[in-house]
Amino acid sequence: MSITTDKFELKGYSKRELAEKYNISIRTFNTWLKPFEEKVGAKRGRYYTVNQVKTIIESLGLPGTMH
Repeated sequence: MSITTDKFELKGYSKRELAEKYNISIRTFNTWLKPFEEKVGAKRGRYYTVNQVKTIIESLGLPGTMH
């Protein structure tokens, strides 16, 4: 099951996919995520789980809505 907003489908994503959603490089994404690593937790294989992606969005904001 996945939850969809206007622009973002809440599902499992890799770091590369999330960086693309935020329109930034993986290196920049890693820098942005560093303060929240403990809160987010380790990936399960290649992908963050739906709950981890939700935590990332709560921490960084919804992609495409930053000013």
